[in-house]
Amino acid sequence: MTKGITRERIVTTALELLDDQGMDALTVRALASRLDVRAPALYWHVRNKQELLDEMGTEVMRRVAGAFAAVPPGDGWRDDLAAYARVLRSEYLLHRDGARIFSGTRITDPNVVRMKEPLFERWAGSGWSPADADDAIDLVTAFVVGFVIEEQERRQAAGTDPSRYSIDQRDAWLGEGASLVKQAGRLQDEGDQRFERHLGMVLDGIAARPDA
Repeated sequence: MTKGITRERIVTTALELLDDQGMDALTVRALASRLDVRAPALYWHVRNKQELLDEMGTEVMRRVAGAFAAVPPGDGWRDDLAAYARVLRSEYLLHRDGARIFSGTRITDPNVVRMKEPLFERWAGSGWSPADADDAIDLVTAFVVGFVIEEQERRQAAGTDPSRYSIDQRDAWLGEGASLVKQAGRLQDEGDQRFERHLGMVLDGIAARPDA
């Protein structure tokens, strides 16, 4: 085992590499180069890229759990889920391709999974079953992951081509008619406003369930 190489150092450096070069450039070989070791030295700690992503995703979720624990309990499940969604998005946005590294990963720290227990206990008092509570968290997580992936991809693409998402060019491309589509496209509330609006729609859907 290479002296000084720990799983924690590997994950920290991998997140730095992600921020600098993005998901596509994140490889075990590139990580080893940044750590100034040979790739086999990393296999003591992570066997392949998927295991590396598992550890990176777990670290991000560990930070989510800590930040969420500092949020005062809300007035019921809706406030709790909204606060969780906002914390999750904020943590993903701290890293380039932050949401992409979470997709398909397996959490390796049981304490991260245990963060759901206080929520399940609190919501059980309102008649929620553990399965319904878990579904609600999974749904909100999936929404945030998808939203942030799209948000970050559009931001990065616009950075290299500012005209890529031009509303004027889009309207000209659509041609005559389609006035309602054009009107909707000119809402231009990317970022926080759009996130809150979409989150509200997701929570409204959960609230419409009979058991909610």
